[in-house]
Amino acid sequence: VQLDETAKQIIEQLQQDGRRSYAAIGKAVGLSEAAVRQRVQKLLDTGVMQIVGVTDPLMLGFSRQLMIGVKCEGDLQTIADELASVHEIDYVVITAGSFDILLELVCEDDERLLELLGRIRAVPGVVSTESFVYLKLRKQTYSWGTR
Repeated sequence: VQLDETAKQIIEQLQQDGRRSYAAIGKAVGLSEAAVRQRVQKLLDTGVMQIVGVTDPLMLGFSRQLMIGVKCEGDLQTIADELASVHEIDYVVITAGSFDILLELVCEDDERLLELLGRIRAVPGVVSTESFVYLKLRKQTYSWGTR
């Protein structure tokens, strides 16, 4: 998907405030409210962006949030797809370096974490895992712009 400068400006407006009105965005980028609405819908439909409420899971009663490094053998894309199908895993990325895949997940408690670790380790091709439990969220931002 090719983004023109106006689309990039709309994205940046929403990164600053995801609740900003289409009228306010239109004023900032020089479009009508209706034109902004159409462009935002196209960005959503094509998967360029999502508009969501970002939370701190630890403050919502999920006592465990963590990153898991996964070492694998075999086809990384197949393994990553299998891991991505696990509901509690909200981030899956194939990497270069010490780990082949990184996962981020949120769960209610240690019992559920233990279940999930077993499920992750049972995926064909997963050789080993290393868990990095988050103790306190200090920064989480999605306002890196569009460059």
